[in-house]
Amino acid sequence: MTVTTQANEKIYKASADTALLSSRIEAGEGARVAWLPQESILFDRASLTRQLEVDLAHDAEFLAVEAIILGRTAMGESADHGLFRDRWRIRREGRLIHAEDVRLAGEISALGQRSAVLSGRVAFATVFYAGPRAEAFLPRLRALLADGYSGASHWQDKLVVRIAAGDGFALRKILVPVISLLRNGAPVPKVWNI
Repeated sequence: MTVTTQANEKIYKASADTALLSSRIEAGEGARVAWLPQESILFDRASLTRQLEVDLAHDAEFLAVEAIILGRTAMGESADHGLFRDRWRIRREGRLIHAEDVRLAGEISALGQRSAVLSGRVAFATVFYAGPRAEAFLPRLRALLADGYSGASHWQDKLVVRIAAGDGFALRKILVPVISLLRNGAPVPKVWNI
């Protein structure tokens, strides 16, 4: 099964509180699930907490992409202030195999300028793959990520890819071939085409 979105998700200025987006995926025996929502665009003073909970059967294959764009640079917009939290918990047969938490808060654009954060880039993504072909994908995946601001790690039966780009278009130009590779050559959903 492949799940995607019709368009980019837009997170506008919060008038109060924080928007919560929670997704739960269960993949049974022999399942192959691709979670491929298009990028989320955070506008100035947006406030979003996102959670992804996944439970995989012992032989299920799972691909997930979550991407963020901080403002629309082509429109002269930036996400100077706000809150973005992203929490992932991925389990195989109930056992935790991947956990991560991302938090950008306060002066997001200033934080994004730091070399240890985004080094001035305003678009970023995490790609996760769990399945039997993780190790085989790694050399071809690293060749796709030769821009110096992206990387991939492999351990056990999983891959984690981090991508940072100058804008949404540059991010998508990297994401599309990465997704296709991790789908064993299958194209991205039509709504993803550039």
